[in-house]
Amino acid sequence: MRQTSTAPRNNKLKPSSNLIMNGSVRVRVIRTLLAIQNGQSLASVLDPLLNSLHDGDKGFAHALLLTTLRQWYALERLLDSLADNSIDEKEVRTTIQVGLTQLLYLQVADHAAIHETVEAAKEIEFAHATGLINAILRKVAKNPSKFRKKCDKKHSLPNWLAYQLKQDWSEQYDDLMQGLRQPAPMFLRVNTAVTSVEDYQQALVEFEVEADLVELTSGLQLNNSSDTAKSNSILTKGLRLHQSAAVNALPQFAHGAASVQDMHAQLAAPLIHSALLNKLSVKNDDADGDMDTSNNEIRILDACAAPGGKLAHWLELISSDGQSPLFHVKQNDEFVSLVSKVKLTAIDNEAPRIERIYDNLQRLNLSQHDLQQTEKNIELNIVCADATTWQGAGKKKSKLVFDAILLDSPCTATGVIRRHPDISILRTEEDVEQTALLQADILHNLWPQLKVGGYLLYVTCSILKKENVEQMQDFMTHYNNVAAIEFSDDCNWGIEQAIGRQCLPIDSESGDGFYYALLHKTAE
Repeated sequence: MRQTSTAPRNNKLKPSSNLIMNGSVRVRVIRTLLAIQNGQSLASVLDPLLNSLHDGDKGFAHALLLTTLRQWYALERLLDSLADNSIDEKEVRTTIQVGLTQLLYLQVADHAAIHETVEAAKEIEFAHATGLINAILRKVAKNPSKFRKKCDKKHSLPNWLAYQLKQDWSEQYDDLMQGLRQPAPMFLRVNTAVTSVEDYQQALVEFEVEADLVELTSGLQLNNSSDTAKSNSILTKGLRLHQSAAVNALPQFAHGAASVQDMHAQLAAPLIHSALLNKLSVKNDDADGDMDTSNNEIRILDACAAPGGKLAHWLELISSDGQSPLFHVKQNDEFVSLVSKVKLTAIDNEAPRIERIYDNLQRLNLSQHDLQQTEKNIELNIVCADATTWQGAGKKKSKLVFDAILLDSPCTATGVIRRHPDISILRTEEDVEQTALLQADILHNLWPQLKVGGYLLYVTCSILKKENVEQMQDFMTHYNNVAAIEFSDDCNWGIEQAIGRQCLPIDSESGDGFYYALLHKTAE
């Protein structure tokens, strides 16, 4: 999934990579926060920060940075209420917020939190503010529970985003505001081409890693050969760890037995795969069971595919023995294949992210070389291209190319703020408008490339309706050959929308904020 990333428009700081490479732990965290405020993403600065520290300091630095980001706007409002006069220097504000995080959320001893934070101000050459910093932190240290309650009482988002979420999710607003401030659980997707979910859960026990089995049921009202809807139930299994763990602590992780993937993200591949199977079975039924599959080649597309988690999941489903009817389905007491060859194209417009796709597929034994070693005929083509203009047919006359498209659309990523709390700092209200236009451009470019009877699964990790259900409603006004597939009542995830379903990151055990809509092409 590609995420938009834009810097705050009114910031004049020019941080560089050396900001986080020297000084005390708190100084490096402060400089990292300043870099984020100037537009650098958490993903780009976290590893340099941690790699610059001794092993014993990494855990504290990580907790201090992530917790400060999660509580950022709440801490800002608390700071404004504590100061007699406006504090305009960003470095001073950031230093105080780092001190408040230690006192209110990390239970660092008062003397250590105050002394080390004041010393950090000196290190970043803001010694003139040490008296102010000391006074504010000491005031909070006298009654931390009072100020913690005050901090927790309100949301920790920029006002524009909180306002929009209240408009979109009035009933869930209070729970959502608190949920977005909490750490997200760690989920695993088990590679069922290697082992079962239950067996891997047992293997985790032997590595002293506790995990719960999570089962999500998805019901789709798919059309059959008689043009009537039939309910198609899909069971998606994953594992939720009781505590986050390093991947090197997971059994056979390096050999592709499992991947770290949010539980709601794990819905994407099974949904589009089920829709694809339905399309092929309808075609087979229409042929009265006599369809010649010897030359029945299908083409599928994963658009905006990096870093490759959903692509890998789809390949696992396609190639998994005993689980994918693409290559062996029972018909008239005999096993036949629905297709002779699968051509899967994956595109993304950023070359460095393309490299991450290759790395992930290599670990999971799903590279093109690995796929060629199987009995199945799967061809994988990864292309660096812009989804707003790319044409899968090339110079061919017919532009109806794909049987199924998975569009993991660019979005503001507001549904994954728990994992990437810098998003609330980096995003602006204007970004939502720009992103919605980008999404529309991609949809209008890809839809004409879908074959009649094919399916397009639209996915975002946003919780803003403008990027989700409203985007779908607007898209459907432009075409008379699109039908939205309904989710049936047996879905045990998400909230039903006018089109599609929306997941919200409300509780500490749930997945992230994903939106899903499945579109069916009914005519040319």
